[in-house]
Amino acid sequence: MSSESHIVAISDDPVAHADWLAASESLHRQLRPDLSADYADYMHRMFAEGAEMAVVVQDDAVRAIAVFRCHLTTFHGRRFYIDDLVADQDQRSRGFGGKLLNWCEALARKRGCGGLALESGVQRQRAHNFYFRHGLTIITFGFFKPLD
Repeated sequence: MSSESHIVAISDDPVAHADWLAASESLHRQLRPDLSADYADYMHRMFAEGAEMAVVVQDDAVRAIAVFRCHLTTFHGRRFYIDDLVADQDQRSRGFGGKLLNWCEALARKRGCGGLALESGVQRQRAHNFYFRHGLTIITFGFFKPLD
């Protein structure tokens, strides 16, 4: 019988949660396969620049990851932005992503954010359906230009 899932806010104490950060790497690479080879160092650099990270854990395994930040913008005011939200591809549709997204929304409200935002690649239709079910809407187009 599986245990209840719970959320661990890794960035609240990255040293104490170093094992959870290490356990997150393979799942994070399901979404971001090109992350730095030194995953822990890269994530610590992101934390130093204001990024935060939380994971859903069940049965001693990381089931979903969120990397996010809260900052002031001219458009949204205080904005809660999710860089990455990924649930283990072998564990999808079990509520882990929804639990983490709901947790992020509650944290955004607690911090006084006027909205929660994320970007999702145009090819990720399953993810888009998930976001729509959770009340997110498309309000802008994202544009990008590589600077080689």
